[in-house]
Amino acid sequence: MLKLTPLDRGISLSDMNIRPGQFVQVKTPDNATFLRRPISICNIDFFSNQLWILVRDAGNGSRAIMNSPVNSKLNIILPLGNGFAVDKSGPSPILIGGGVGVAPLLMLGAELKERGIQPTFLIGARNKEAILLEKELSAYGPVFVSTDDGSYGSIGLVTQNPVLDNNFSSIYCCGPLPMMKAVAKIASAKSLFCEVSLENVMGCGIGACLCCVEKTTEGNLCVCKEGPVFNINKLLWHN
Repeated sequence: MLKLTPLDRGISLSDMNIRPGQFVQVKTPDNATFLRRPISICNIDFFSNQLWILVRDAGNGSRAIMNSPVNSKLNIILPLGNGFAVDKSGPSPILIGGGVGVAPLLMLGAELKERGIQPTFLIGARNKEAILLEKELSAYGPVFVSTDDGSYGSIGLVTQNPVLDNNFSSIYCCGPLPMMKAVAKIASAKSLFCEVSLENVMGCGIGACLCCVEKTTEGNLCVCKEGPVFNINKLLWHN
């Protein structure tokens, strides 16, 4: 987890109208990669004026960001993309994340709690060591865990977790595409409002390079500009 504070102390993150589900584009230190790296906004600590991002070691770019020394400077563009439709949650939403896909759920859970809504969290990973943000998420609602090997929580995929037998008003999800497709099927079967945050490969982050295009009911849309959050009913892979 990296916690970033604006270099200009006069800049207040609370004035930027950052919404859960949006992301930043980070320039890699020492130009480790030509393109910036898109990373979900994990949370905003308004008291300390900090923006949190969760970075996974996925290559040279993310590794360079992770290895940035304390108090070093990072060049970022924010906020980018469209976030979750928080006002569609209903009284009992469940937030589902797989791996580093849990990142945007922390800020989403915080905003729901602020609105007087207690979310339920369902997170999954390969094993206990790969489970992320469980403690942080628990500040906003109960957290249920699934691991592929059964080393922690329920054994199996998150879509096999018994908590999904309960009644929920909506589903918000981020993680590997197969997981999101499975969650979307569950949401449809239960006629629940459902949004997913896609993780398509991005280049520019502003809809110019067209490398993150997703096929939707409205035609080909750039995930970085029109998303990354989409209602499942708009995605052709679900319809």
